[in-house]
Amino acid sequence: MEKFTRVMRGYDPDEVNNFLDQVIKRVEKMIADIDAKNKLIVDKNDEIRKLKLKLEETTALKEKLEQYERMENTLNRAIIMAQKTSDQLKIAAHHESEIILDDAKKNASRIVNDALIKAEKIENDAEMTKRNINVLKRRLKSIIESQLDIINDIDKLDI
Repeated sequence: MEKFTRVMRGYDPDEVNNFLDQVIKRVEKMIADIDAKNKLIVDKNDEIRKLKLKLEETTALKEKLEQYERMENTLNRAIIMAQKTSDQLKIAAHHESEIILDDAKKNASRIVNDALIKAEKIENDAEMTKRNINVLKRRLKSIIESQLDIINDIDKLDI
């Protein structure tokens, strides 16, 4: 603490005034420092508020990103399952087509064999019919010739 010299009627006014000037400067400096610090606190509080908003936005974006990643994983799994199902369907269709082809070949072979058997039977029937016609022709010829002989014999009889 400052000590003042004593003069008549109290302390030396110049010393007191100098001291008061120093105190005023210090107080003004302290007020300016406090104002600067208060402004810095307000700025820092604004910065903290902005950072909190950014943190909230970042958190929300992170949650959305995680949601999209889960959706992507789900879609990837769905695509893989669809691919597997498609492959299985292709294999099943190929297998079924092979079975159908085998059945068709067997049926075609059976139909061809049946047709060949029928054709052979028809040929045999045709041959048999030809033989029967030839036999019938010979018999008719023989009958007609014998009838002709009888007619000729009747002509010879002179009745």
